[in-house]
Amino acid sequence: MQYKTIVLELIQDRPELYEQLRSTKRLLPAMDAYAIELKDSHDAWKDQLNQAKPGSDPRQIAAEALELAIENLQARLPSASPRGQGQRA
Repeated sequence: MQYKTIVLELIQDRPELYEQLRSTKRLLPAMDAYAIELKDSHDAWKDQLNQAKPGSDPRQIAAEALELAIENLQARLPSASPRGQGQRA
């Protein structure tokens, strides 16, 4: 699982946050911390879903758990607007 890649994309979706972290040389430490947090959340969601849906396909459980973990992390990232959101075409 490429948690750091996922986290980097989430941070890049928030240009203000990305630039702030990059310019203060905190991008890598923040990315590492968020990646650990994402992995821990993913593992916790897998455990919960396995208990709630015994006998389910482990790949489906893992995918669903990752979606939930990403949603949780997105909600906790600083509130800079993600790219493309809040903009009208």
